[in-house]
Amino acid sequence: MIRDMRIPLLKAMRPRQWIKNLLVFSALLFDQQLFATVPFLKTVAGFILLCLSASSVYLINDLADVEQDRQHPKKKDRPIASGALSVRTAQISIILLLIVSIVPAFLLDRYFGLLLLGYLLLNLLYSAYLKHIPIIDVMVLASNFLLRVSGGVLLITVQRFSPWMYVCVTLLALFVGLGKRRAEMVLLADNANSHRKVLDGYTIPYVDHLLTIVSSTIIMAYSLYTFSATNLPTNNLMMLTIPFVIYGVFRYLYVVHVEGAGGAPEDLLLSDRPLMATVLFWGLSVVLVLYLHP
Repeated sequence: MIRDMRIPLLKAMRPRQWIKNLLVFSALLFDQQLFATVPFLKTVAGFILLCLSASSVYLINDLADVEQDRQHPKKKDRPIASGALSVRTAQISIILLLIVSIVPAFLLDRYFGLLLLGYLLLNLLYSAYLKHIPIIDVMVLASNFLLRVSGGVLLITVQRFSPWMYVCVTLLALFVGLGKRRAEMVLLADNANSHRKVLDGYTIPYVDHLLTIVSSTIIMAYSLYTFSATNLPTNNLMMLTIPFVIYGVFRYLYVVHVEGAGGAPEDLLLSDRPLMATVLFWGLSVVLVLYLHP
């Protein structure tokens, strides 16, 4: 029986969403310590612990939303909702994941451990209450991205990491969260609020207005970062990365508005080749500017 549960359990842990935890490497990258052995190893350990704790959150959410998921056209195939993973196995897995993530996190760095604990508590509040409040639900999701970046800062001794990155990451997370809400409303149409109560507090025109505001602010904030942050090379070459950000924002809006996708950002990032290429080229250009400048 345990063997039969392995694949459904792994699927329920949503390893594809672990890509979000790569944000923990932001401090390492932008503080120009990417090739420093000890900081790199500590960040890798933090990444693994974030993945395990995030998986416990996904399982908790699936247990809390199991009845709604069974009525959803896509979420009904999730392991718990479909019955492929038993409730008891999910509960035991949650306890084990919490133990193997929280305890080592405090051993790695006590402040990182506290942050991870705060991340878990925030998501418990989200599952129980906050996810039903319009706007707050998206802001909580955005704060999870911010916590990932903050975790990376706590794991190393930063010297050149700019607070501008907090602003840019928060705006990007809001952008993706709003796109996800819009995609859900388009998919579920008139039955949206019966599947997710919070969607009753949104309309597509309203979400489109918010997307316009946030997308414009992302481009402005990132552009200001590239030539005003004091931790960057003085040659202003980081400004060469702005076109990748602009295209990435425009491409995501295209996918959301024209293709009607965006419901699962991690799937979109791994399946949409233009968007994937944009992220890869942006990352490569950042490395070149930060590590190979004169």
